[in-house]
Amino acid sequence: MADPERARKLADRIKVVIAKRLEKGLRDPRLGFVTITDVRVTGDLQHASVFYTVYGAEQERTDSAAALKAATGLLRTEVGKNISVRLTPTLEFIADAIPENAQHIDELLRTAAAQDAEVATLAAGAVYAGDEDPYVKPRELEDDEIEE
Repeated sequence: MADPERARKLADRIKVVIAKRLEKGLRDPRLGFVTITDVRVTGDLQHASVFYTVYGAEQERTDSAAALKAATGLLRTEVGKNISVRLTPTLEFIADAIPENAQHIDELLRTAAAQDAEVATLAAGAVYAGDEDPYVKPRELEDDEIEE
């Protein structure tokens, strides 16, 4: 089991190496605009999960996933040349769900804002069912009661 700090540093280095290689370009026309969002390395430094997002439609995402799967060996070789560990970790590319999650959160916020606006319009015309102030207050003595 490696030091967690070492695993984090290795993950950061792998992220930079893969991002630079993708910036140079691969000879695969299926590869779209890919952004590496995160890399996680197992405790034994033998496996790296690379999270990525693709800008574009669903077809571009599937094409880019196939291109990354095909280029895994090339990218692993590039990582092996640029890191200093005894064994180069295997790479697994995982599509990050950040855009979908952000879109879902935006939809929830829009729904909540619409419901708040509806409640505000209902509250504007509302009247109290009983007294405005329902709490019991001490009764004020009238002048007749004070003289007795």
